[in-house]
This record gives sequence, structure tokens and C-alpha cells, in this order.
Amino acid sequence: MRTQLSELRDLVFADDGLAELDPAERRLRLRALVASKVADADVPATLSALADEIDGFGPISSLMAEHDVTDILVNGPHEVWIERRGDLERTEVRFEGAAHLDAFVDRLVGSAGGRLDPSHPIGDVRLGDGSRMHVVLPPLAPRGPLLSIRRFPSCPFSLTDLCERRMLEAEDAEILQSFVVDCKTILVSGRTGTGKTTLLNALIAEVPHAERVVTIEETPELLSTSAHVVSLLVRPESLEKTGRVDQDDLLRAALRMRPDRIVVGEVRGRESLTALHAMATGHEGSMAAIHARSAADASRRLIALALEDPSAPSEAALEAMFASGIDVVVHLHREGGIRRIAEIVQLRT
Repeated sequence: MRTQLSELRDLVFADDGLAELDPAERRLRLRALVASKVADADVPATLSALADEIDGFGPISSLMAEHDVTDILVNGPHEVWIERRGDLERTEVRFEGAAHLDAFVDRLVGSAGGRLDPSHPIGDVRLGDGSRMHVVLPPLAPRGPLLSIRRFPSCPFSLTDLCERRMLEAEDAEILQSFVVDCKTILVSGRTGTGKTTLLNALIAEVPHAERVVTIEETPELLSTSAHVVSLLVRPESLEKTGRVDQDDLLRAALRMRPDRIVVGEVRGRESLTALHAMATGHEGSMAAIHARSAADASRRLIALALEDPSAPSEAALEAMFASGIDVVVHLHREGGIRRIAEIVQLRT
């Protein structure tokens, strides 16, 4: 069936008129094509596989449909791994070859409005289902394109859900809930994949619904159920290398949007200085996440990032801003495949 599917795919991609049809009409045309090429008994399976190749996720469609799969890692055309409930496992899924994987990447990136080519060999796009896909192209990835797809739940987890998933204890949930209600400014830290965004989503859900929350992100991962949340997203530069709007620009805009609280999905650069200013000058109850190895390292890293801004004051002044602006640091880590809270450090009462 693999060879037959490849031949059908080539026929479909050679038909420019298919792209102009809506999905329902396109599927009718595909059914007629499949019925003319394969035995009656094979039509449903072949049609489904072909539709996945054109409008879906191709060979990884079955993995994208599994609710407990959080990450899909494609290491070239013949090696696909998944993370399920904190554990990595290699799958039997394969692409037909380098050309098949290249075409798959081009289609997904193009449909997401992104750009990847030899002059831009690394990039991120948001897929149609809300997942985030990171791609590295050859020659930086010599064995073929490397894809890292991070999937997010359609409905964010609550603190109760995270207790059930052993990310935190019930006592921790009560403490964190009280911090949010009492408008404590919270910095969530941890390494990659420890659940920083997951916890931020749960904390935002505890914000009283009468309050206005402005979120700032590079990719839309904060999916709060709170009543009054507005989202600001970074805009990359255009092909002419103009028009970029970064997190610092968005944070400055957010300060003029009458926010009760500001949430920064992850502090990575010069926006840390603006964030410190905002948190130290009256935006109580705001939140941010940062990549760090411990709660103590989170403060050092936030200050180090702020010092990268040419307009930053002295390190001592930044330390004073941190001390007056950050109330709580919550540090996450992974333990035996389980994401857990390692530290809750209250800096101010």
C-alpha cells in the first residue's frame, strides 16, 4: 500500500485544481481517484491515508490523535519518537524517505504561514490544532529535517487536575491558590519540559473573573478559562527584515491596556527589565516563567537577562527591584518522567 499511496500522492499534488476546492469537495475528488486505482476493499483505508497526506498530519496522524502524547520528535525520515506520560518511546512510524519528509515539512510550514529555507533553516510555527512545531533543516540537521512537535490540551488543566497528575500535592494547590487570590507576584521556573506553561495556565484560572489579564507570548500556549484574558503575540520580522514586534514591545503595550495582571509566557531577553519594572511598580499578581535550574537560579537569571539591556541600571538596583517586585518563586523539575513542584519559595509575606 505504501508504494500505491506514494503514486496516488504524486497524482494529487500534480492536480493544481484540488487546492482550490474546499475539504469536502476535495475528499469527493479523492474518493473518485482512489476508487479508480485500488480494489474496492482497499478504498476506505487508502482514502483516509491519502486525505491525511493532503489535509492532515501524514504518517504521524495517528500519533497526533492520541490524547496522552505530549511530544512528537521526528529525527529524519526513519525515526519517530513520542513522549507519553513523561516517558520517551520509539514508534514504528516512518516516512518514505527524505523527499517525503521534506514535502511534509514544506506543507505544514506553508499552511501555518511560516518560512523555512536554506537562509532560514531554523523556525517555529503553530499548527492548525494549536500544537507548536520546531524545525531544523539540513545541513544543520545532516540526517534530514528534525521536527519537535509540542502538543497542548484543548482545555487547560486546573490545579485539581495537576494534583491528580501528581505534579503537586493538595496542600501546594491551596497555597498557590491563596497566592493568586492575594495578588502575589509569581515567577515560575524550571528546565525545558517541566510544565511551566501548564502551571501558569492553572494559576491564571484562579484569577478572579472581574480582573483583566494580559498575556504575552511568542507562541500561543496560555489557554486560560478565565473570563477576561486578552492575548498578545510576538510578530517575527518580514522577508525584508522589518516589522518585528518582540516581547519587550508587547510588554510596553500591555502596560497601557489597563491590565490588572500581566502574564509573560517565558522571559527570554531584554523584556526581563521591563517585566521587573512592571512588577516592582504596582502590577501585583502578575506572573512570568523563566528557564532556570533552581528557585535561587531563577532570580540570578532574571537579573542577568535584564543586564543585557543597555539601559539597565546597576546589578544592585536590579536586585532591589527583584526583591520588591517578586513575591514567590515556584520551581519545577522532572522526577522519573513526572513533572513535579520542587520548591515554593515565598520571598515576601
